[in-house]
Amino acid sequence: MSETSTRDAFIDPLFNNNPIALQVLGICSALAVTTKMDKALVMCAAVTAVTALSSFSISLLRNKIPGSIRIIVQLVIIASLVIITDQLLQAFVYNIAKDLSVFVGLIITNCIVMGRAEAFAMQNPPKLSFVDGIANGLGYSIVLMSVAFFRELFGSGSIFGVTILQPVNQGGWYVPNGLMLLAPAAFFLIGCFIWAMRSWKPEQIEEEFHVGALLELCNEGNLR
Repeated sequence: MSETSTRDAFIDPLFNNNPIALQVLGICSALAVTTKMDKALVMCAAVTAVTALSSFSISLLRNKIPGSIRIIVQLVIIASLVIITDQLLQAFVYNIAKDLSVFVGLIITNCIVMGRAEAFAMQNPPKLSFVDGIANGLGYSIVLMSVAFFRELFGSGSIFGVTILQPVNQGGWYVPNGLMLLAPAAFFLIGCFIWAMRSWKPEQIEEEFHVGALLELCNEGNLR
């Protein structure tokens, strides 16, 4: 593949085709692990590693995988990588891995991982698939870390556990915003991120859908 193609594979998932902001994938983990930036960072690293390595592995085997069992093979590869990742996290960052609980294991159900394996890795060479996996992981990480930044700062008054806004219960002046520690806050912040992204890139706004438009398409199909 050309250098331009490799560049596009890396740049597009960051802004033009962000897996959360445009495709609205991977939302569950954004709600669960973004109360603290250290948890979000570990989750981002895990998803990026699994996405990149699974896409690379599936691309290597794409010409050997029978079409009738390709989803099963993809799931086996992804599940194996998730298990390895979980074991590594428990070995090196046990406390954070314990806080993340089942969410590392649930990476196998993350639509970003399966989506890139099926939509990209099965049609492209290993190097480009690896780059695409890294880029989609980074695109996911940009949103997740942004959400975690605001949730931890305004919910706990800290960043990576370091106090920035001294809470009143520690003799300071800041009254923590309890809403930021609840799941709805992540929805609000992701909504703001999507709004900002689509204001910056209006071409990402979908055309308004209504029943009349669907009927018009059906009528056009009948006329043909």
